[in-house]
Amino acid sequence: MKKRLLILGAPGAGKGTQARNICELLDIPTFSTGAMLRSQMKAGTELGKKAKELIDRGELVPDSVISSLVGAELQSPRYREGFLADGYPRNLEQAHFLDQVLKNMGTHLDAVINLDVELEDVVGRLLKRAEIENRSDDTEPVIRRRLQVYKEQTEPLVRYYREAGLLINIDGNGSIDQVWDSIAAQLR
Repeated sequence: MKKRLLILGAPGAGKGTQARNICELLDIPTFSTGAMLRSQMKAGTELGKKAKELIDRGELVPDSVISSLVGAELQSPRYREGFLADGYPRNLEQAHFLDQVLKNMGTHLDAVINLDVELEDVVGRLLKRAEIENRSDDTEPVIRRRLQVYKEQTEPLVRYYREAGLLINIDGNGSIDQVWDSIAAQLR
């Protein structure tokens, strides 16, 4: 059974929602760089303050910061039997770093789930989320900037993982339940 997974997709594709379902099905923990950063921001750490500035502008937190967080997090014993990475890697440099961390741990990825969505559809999803969750990083100009950054930096990961034979492409345009049914069918 596939137990070391990544979930990819544009902001608002439903990664967090589906990550919870995947973790429950496979009984594995998740780690979310977004959650790690939000925790740092809430705590008011220097990292959190810098991250908030960047995120509020729709920019990514530097690779060195994110990768050091991820590298340290993956050393936790809770990830020995598997994990789902949500929001990491976001570019090829981070993917190569993750490959090396896993190699050093004597393991590798089993699969990469890509939630393939129409980018214009996620703008509406994120604006709705902003209303519900009162998130400062979900204004329309910031959303559009994040989507541009995704297209330039993260979308190349789809090809990278496809060429590695790890990609499971899922149509993410349906309802939450439809998307979940597609994912679950691929993981069972």
